[in-house]
Amino acid sequence: MDIRQLRYFVAIADQRSMSLASEKLGVAQPSLSHHVMRVEEELGVQLLVRSTRGVTLTESGRRLYAHAQTILKAVEAAVADLRDHPSELSGPVSFALPSSISNVLTVPLSETVRNEFPKIVLRALDAMSAHVQASLIEGVIDFGILYDVEFARDLDMRPLLVEDLYLVAARDCWQGEVLKNGFARDSVLFAECARLGLILPHRAHGLREMLERVAAAQNIALDVVLEMDSLSRIKTLIARGSGYSILTHAAVHEEIERGELIVAPIRDPALRRTAYLATNPARLVKRAAKEVENMAVSVACELVRKGYWLGELTTPPPGAAIKAAPLALVGGERAAVAPRPSRKAAE
Repeated sequence: MDIRQLRYFVAIADQRSMSLASEKLGVAQPSLSHHVMRVEEELGVQLLVRSTRGVTLTESGRRLYAHAQTILKAVEAAVADLRDHPSELSGPVSFALPSSISNVLTVPLSETVRNEFPKIVLRALDAMSAHVQASLIEGVIDFGILYDVEFARDLDMRPLLVEDLYLVAARDCWQGEVLKNGFARDSVLFAECARLGLILPHRAHGLREMLERVAAAQNIALDVVLEMDSLSRIKTLIARGSGYSILTHAAVHEEIERGELIVAPIRDPALRRTAYLATNPARLVKRAAKEVENMAVSVACELVRKGYWLGELTTPPPGAAIKAAPLALVGGERAAVAPRPSRKAAE
């Protein structure tokens, strides 16, 4: 059994038809059938069931198909890696990250890669952490950024950034004082946030799970009035005054700049999440992918340093600031964020 036979077998399985696979590959149908028969004889199992409706995979066929996909992807990655030249990196690089991080990172990272390595073609996937993790485990992306790592034992994890979570509200609905940068002057108790009428993702989402755990620890219930998995829809509903949410600053920084939303610090307890850069150690790392991964860290550090991304860096590259200055963009200018008030001052 060789690579060519595996490619033929995968094409037949994908097309579910000998004739369609023959057309796609440009190989005569009798030749395809001959190759499959040789593989079946070598392995001593039946791989395909042929009928007038096409072909279907047996259990052995499904198992070989999974192995063949892994092998062919590894071969493609090996060829791409050996063809890479440090000054002329090229080829596709795929990564995935949660929507809240995508809002602040994807565009500057894409522009940086485009300027430095124009022959690298980026594919960015905007998804929930659970989907990012699944894509990494399945080996369909080169690297990802995710929040929830409790069950990510098969992945290499690198802490990147710790972010605060804030209460998010429509500016018109907020009764307290709002600073120039879109931050409420006073903090709010978590228990108060829980009673406001929240718009949150469903319980399978890592953020929702975290908030439910905090609420259970305080013996309170979250007043969830809407469940929504789309970040953009959550923000739209909040801006329309339909409820509140609890999100990172990065998730709503554009709406804050436009004066649509505000954020208020949360206390008792303060809520924080760590973003991790994750890779699958079983996936062959292309030099192009490794370069983009390093660029992602560098761009994240620069965004934090300049105040575009509020958070505390955990593993910055040499020379990077450990913690960002507390800055936020307001009308194209950076304005200082007021320090979080003490409990006594807030009360």
